[in-house]
Amino acid sequence: MARMRGVVAGITAVCCLGFGSVGCARSDAATRGVPAGDPVRVLRQAAEALVETGTSRARTSLEMATGGTRVTIRGEGVYDYRKRLGRLEVLLPQDPAGDTARLPITELLAPGALFMKNRGAGVPADKWVRVDTGTLSDGNLVTGGATDPFAAAEVLRGTRSATFVERTEVGGTAVRHYRGTADLGQAARGASDANRKALAAAAKGFATARVPFDAYLDDQGRLRKVRHRFSFVNGRQDEPVAVSSTTLLYGFGAPADVRLPEDEDIYAGRIAEQ
Repeated sequence: MARMRGVVAGITAVCCLGFGSVGCARSDAATRGVPAGDPVRVLRQAAEALVETGTSRARTSLEMATGGTRVTIRGEGVYDYRKRLGRLEVLLPQDPAGDTARLPITELLAPGALFMKNRGAGVPADKWVRVDTGTLSDGNLVTGGATDPFAAAEVLRGTRSATFVERTEVGGTAVRHYRGTADLGQAARGASDANRKALAAAAKGFATARVPFDAYLDDQGRLRKVRHRFSFVNGRQDEPVAVSSTTLLYGFGAPADVRLPEDEDIYAGRIAEQ
């Protein structure tokens, strides 16, 4: 338990410091449960299908395990894939001592940046903290407490191997389930300008650049759910921490009006250690 407290403390400290559409028509083959083409090609194009769709709602879950103890951080919000802007309400787990419930943190996701409000640690309640995601050793795939939904899709651009598992459903929608492994370095090279620097940082900062995943795509090639398994090296730990990040996308076309803070609303003072 002491080790897990160190992991949670490390993550909250980083947060404080600044933490081609595919298969557009539903084919007869798809309805019979046959995979829509080569899995590697389909998965590498999943991010483009989201851009064509425009917006969606999103739920995120980040589960960390070490020493037999698990903690989970959950988020919910909206994302605009064309503007590369998102907003999540992220709920951190209880205080490690089990005494204090944490208020949700508002996170704004933007190209190269993460903005956080209601982080505490001496930051005024009406101010935002800004973090350059390219400076984070995991590219903000982990330390923000939620994986940027578009970055989660762009990790799949680095798919090296994949297999079709089965036809199933996610939230009542028919999907194709794929399982495979992506390479973060390759994903960075194929990513949009918004995520290239962050994914390149993750490729160098994680314990390994290889990322096993399970991805679920609908018959329009849109990513409905993806689960990545990262190996995260926390500065306070001697051993890597196993991290499972799940992103669920739904409500495509939902309004996603995300406005970034003005300069005067961004906190420039010292942030207390936690």
